[in-house]
Amino acid sequence: MTTPGVLVAIAFGAVLLCLVTGLVGANELNDRTGRRDAALQREEPLADAAQRLYVALSAADASAASAFLSGGVESPQIRAQYEQSLTDAANALAAATAGVGDPDTRQIVARIDADLPVYTGLVESARANNRQGFPVGSAYLREASALMQNSLLPTAARLTTQRYAAVRADQGVLTRPPWITVVLLLLVIGGAVAGSRILLRRTNRLFNLGLVAAAAAAVLALVWIVAATVAAHGAIDGGPGGTAARTENLARARILAQQARTDETLELITRGDTQAPEDDFKAKSTALRDQLAAAAGPGSPMPQQLARWLDGHQLQVNAYNGANYLSAVDQAIGSGPDSSARRFTDLDGSLRDAIAGSRDHLRADIGDGGGSWSGCDLGTLGLMVFAAIAAVGGLWPRLKEFL
Repeated sequence: MTTPGVLVAIAFGAVLLCLVTGLVGANELNDRTGRRDAALQREEPLADAAQRLYVALSAADASAASAFLSGGVESPQIRAQYEQSLTDAANALAAATAGVGDPDTRQIVARIDADLPVYTGLVESARANNRQGFPVGSAYLREASALMQNSLLPTAARLTTQRYAAVRADQGVLTRPPWITVVLLLLVIGGAVAGSRILLRRTNRLFNLGLVAAAAAAVLALVWIVAATVAAHGAIDGGPGGTAARTENLARARILAQQARTDETLELITRGDTQAPEDDFKAKSTALRDQLAAAAGPGSPMPQQLARWLDGHQLQVNAYNGANYLSAVDQAIGSGPDSSARRFTDLDGSLRDAIAGSRDHLRADIGDGGGSWSGCDLGTLGLMVFAAIAAVGGLWPRLKEFL
């Protein structure tokens, strides 16, 4: 090939490679800010709504059991807690599935929509029989709680797991280098070096300023991308101790606490052998202790609040085993400062506040991590357009020498 032909080929290849790199890079890098917006506006709120759904369902079950234990007509406060929990569950379900149309989510919604009316019907049957003093009321309540524990809560747990997995996936995108753009930029740099060597042999000129400028633009874009990647990694900790994992662990801790609270009250409803529900309570409280050890920060009151609640539960068990049923019920659902109900409320309030605080940190980290990529897409595109122009501008004087 003649030297003018070589110059034209180098110019054409440089323009094509630079423009392709700029367009592909802009698209890939724009996806970073898009995932940040999706995480903040969709995935993270959906995850929070999913855990609130689980907590609301568990709270409704615990409130129903507490209402039954109160005997006869339950207090307006306990009834209001039960109804508010159902309202919260309905609102959280709507929020957690808003705009989501995948088959698995539709199946989850259908299952909860089918089971929840059955659950409330069983609770109302238990309530009606309990008000009349019929023993069959406890059977209705146990059936309702079994439906909650075996169907409603596992379904809600699946939704919670899906939603937090989506948040972690968005975090992974924000911290992952844009490998396609990186490879293309390296090709631009390598192409500029190869073109310079060809020109050296053909024209005996050591450097071509146009190709040098194009390579410099690609290096600058690459440095920008590396800096953005490092900044995103610094802002977002997606590991086991990161904000997303801590938020999810706190949500699981609150769920375990609600489940243990339900077991605590169901022990007294059976009015028989409490070994099975007590074993369930101990298993969940042990898991809760481990979860708090992993998620609670230094100086958190939650481990101490859990210990106080477990001490109160032991007082309930001692009273029940001592044939003092009324004292056990009072310890379980009473309003005294040392009752299990009050101690559980203290723990649940701390868990709720900790989740809210961890959620704020999670959203801030996602915002900061996504912000690291701001302008990188347009910057890369602009640099690659400049590189294409610079390459043509540097080669044109050499080509004119042969015209």
